[in-house]
Amino acid sequence: MNTCPKNQSQQPDYARIDDLVESLCESYADGIGVNHSEGLNLPREAEILDLLNDLVELIFPGFAEREAESADTIRFSVGDLLIRSRRTLTDLLCRVFRYTCKTVDENCDCRGRAAKVADDVLAELPGIRDVMKDDVQAAYEGDPAARNKQEVIMSYPGLRAITIHRIAHALFTRKVPMIPRMMSEYAHRITGIDIHPGAKIGRAFFIDHGTGVVIGETAEIGDNVKLYQGVTLGALSFPKDACGMIIKGAKRHPTIEDDVTIYAGATILGAVVIGKGSVIGGNVWLTHSTDPGTRITIAKPDLTCETKPRP
Repeated sequence: MNTCPKNQSQQPDYARIDDLVESLCESYADGIGVNHSEGLNLPREAEILDLLNDLVELIFPGFAEREAESADTIRFSVGDLLIRSRRTLTDLLCRVFRYTCKTVDENCDCRGRAAKVADDVLAELPGIRDVMKDDVQAAYEGDPAARNKQEVIMSYPGLRAITIHRIAHALFTRKVPMIPRMMSEYAHRITGIDIHPGAKIGRAFFIDHGTGVVIGETAEIGDNVKLYQGVTLGALSFPKDACGMIIKGAKRHPTIEDDVTIYAGATILGAVVIGKGSVIGGNVWLTHSTDPGTRITIAKPDLTCETKPRP
C-alpha cells in the first residue's frame, strides 16, 4: 500500500501559489468584478440583506429575525430600527450613487441625494404596509389551505416575494442602481419567484404556490390579481435601435388588469393587455390582448389509458 511521506502532502507548493497569485492579480487589472476600498467600494450582498431584514421587520414586526415586542416596547423598537435603517440605507445609497457619478456626473451631491432617497423610501413604509395587509387578506381568502393570516405572513413564499418586491420597487422608481435588483434576486433565490423590481403591482396580489413565476420589468398588474405557479409574464421580443442594440426600458411585458386569474404554467408574452376579470387557463400560450371578461383555455389532451389484466 502506497502512502505519502508524513507531512509532505500537507505542505503547499509556494512557487505554484505565487504564480497563481500573479495570474489572478493580472486579471484584476481591468477593474471588472473587483470591489476595493479605495475604488468604488460597492455594497456587499450581506449588507443589503441585513438592511432588507430590518425593512421587512418594520412592515411585519415580530415576524422576521427580531424577537416579538410587547405593546409597551414596540415604539422603542420601531424607532431603533428606523434610525439604524436610515443610517445603513443612506450609506449604501451613497456608495451606489458614487459609482454612477464616477461614470456620469462627478459633481453630483451623492450624500445629499442618498439621504433624500432614504428618507423618501422610509416614509413610504406605512403605505407599503397598508397594501401588504390587502395582499395577506387576498392570500388568506384565496387559499383554502390557509388556516390564518399569521400562517400566510410567516410561511407563504408568494407573500415573502411580494414584500421584498414592494421594497425594491420603491428604490427602483427612485432610480437607485443595483440594490433593487440584488433584493429581487435574493427573493428569487429563496422563493423561486422572479419579479423584476420595475414591475408595477397593485393591491391584493396573490401568488399561489409560486415556484417558477416570472414577472418582467415592464409588466403592470392591477388589483385583485391571482397567479399560480409557473406563470410567465414575459417579453415576446426585444426592440432594438438603429445600431442593433436592445432598447432599455421599452414596454415589452404584459399589462394585467384588475380581477384577473392566471392558472399554472400559463405564458403571456409581449406588451399585450389582459382585460379586467379575464381567466387564463393552465398551460395557455398567449401573445395577443384579450377583452374584459375573456376565458381562455387549451383543448383537453387525448389521454390513452391501458389497464393491464391482473395475473
